[in-house]
Amino acid sequence: MSEKGILPSRFLFCLITISMFLLIISSSFLLQFSSTSFIPRSVFKLILLNSTSVFLKANVENEPMKLPFMSSKDSQTATGTSSNSNSGNRMAGSFGRQKGKKCDPGQVLLRVYMYDLPPEFHFGLLGWKGKPNQTWPDVSKQSRIWPYPGGLNLQHSIEYWLTLDLLSSNIANIGRPCTTIRVMNSSLADVIFVPFFSSLSYNRYSKLRGKEKISVNKMLQRKLVQFLMNQDGWKRLGGKDHLIVAHHPNSMLDARRQLGSAMFVLADFGRYPVEIANVEKDIIAPYMHLVRTIPGGESPPFDQRPTLAYFQGAIYRKDGGVIRQELYYLLKDEKDVHFTFGSIQGDGVKNAGQGMASSKFCLNIAGDTPSSNRLFDAIASHCVPVIISDEIELPFEDVLDYSEFCITVHSPDAIKKGFLLNLLRGIKQEQWTKMWERLKEVVQHFEYQYPSQPGDAVDMIWEAVSRKVPSVRFKIHKSNRYIKSHHLVNSN
Repeated sequence: MSEKGILPSRFLFCLITISMFLLIISSSFLLQFSSTSFIPRSVFKLILLNSTSVFLKANVENEPMKLPFMSSKDSQTATGTSSNSNSGNRMAGSFGRQKGKKCDPGQVLLRVYMYDLPPEFHFGLLGWKGKPNQTWPDVSKQSRIWPYPGGLNLQHSIEYWLTLDLLSSNIANIGRPCTTIRVMNSSLADVIFVPFFSSLSYNRYSKLRGKEKISVNKMLQRKLVQFLMNQDGWKRLGGKDHLIVAHHPNSMLDARRQLGSAMFVLADFGRYPVEIANVEKDIIAPYMHLVRTIPGGESPPFDQRPTLAYFQGAIYRKDGGVIRQELYYLLKDEKDVHFTFGSIQGDGVKNAGQGMASSKFCLNIAGDTPSSNRLFDAIASHCVPVIISDEIELPFEDVLDYSEFCITVHSPDAIKKGFLLNLLRGIKQEQWTKMWERLKEVVQHFEYQYPSQPGDAVDMIWEAVSRKVPSVRFKIHKSNRYIKSHHLVNSN
């Protein structure tokens, strides 16, 4: 073979050897520094976890990502944190928001379209009067927020907080989580929100006044049904993607059957037939508690809570609430049990808060309906709740394990003589303290506030809604199979 043929072959061999060596070195380098990748950075922004889209914070570098919807044990395994780590880092699947920056509609968990209903359906019920043709109040400053009436009205004020949150979602200078954003085109929305303050309408306007032949509450429900039935958005999917808040058990009584295809935000299912409201499509939201939330550092521990069990409220109730009077006669003479009548009149709320904060266990017993705000007053007081309500549904139970901070007792067992007291007295200080510590972690998930914060009640409700959306879409797509096939046959 000639020298001219040998030189190119040797050169080619050396070139291949050097190339392979460089390839091995570069591969090793990439394995050691996996964060440097040929994969575009945008791909890493979306991580699917528990059927929820979770995005990294915008413009925040080198910050640990928060994993949503994990139990305390899962969180410790994944992040290496101790059992005392902040619950917000474990549970909240919210996205950060820097003040002065709007949320990116392409990087939010839930896009919501809200009907511009006239003020008579929402803030007008609070006495707000805007300028001519003004639908919504100015929410850009907290001092301008139109107040909600106090007392027992507050416990069902959920539609008020959700509406405020949507209104503020497009205002840059309000710091709130980028979980949800209001969009102005219904075709871009995952959910269509109906801003009717139905609980307030029932509480304040369900009785006839003066020469009225129909109450304002009934009139508004009729007008709402007529409005929705004429909307293209409702006709498109039969209302299945609409969200209606009816937290008071008696709210929307006249319209609920006609609007039953929508998603409801409820306190419980006690007064609803299963075909109208059920856990598969609807969201259970916490009551707004009435007692003051105890700061974690001020919460009395086990040995500073002299009362074993606490209950104060209406005792003689109908339906499932009969169990209250049975427990009253069983427990009223026990020295370490506080079981008395009570109301919110006078200093009733303040006294109840003090009583719960000085008790180890707080009894949450079924009344006229399976739920009450008493459970959430107990959580705010870091008093371990004892739930005695067989038909109750609990908020966010798909992501919260209530057994970590509550005790649940079947009603037939609770009314057995000695059963409940023996159970509670048998719980050791160490067991109680573990539940008490967990209560201090989860309390944030039951707080309503403006502006909303990551992992609070408003944020958790929107996340709960987002988890219903895939199921709604699945049903719609499945029901469309034969409808479209029928149209194809007819068109031919």
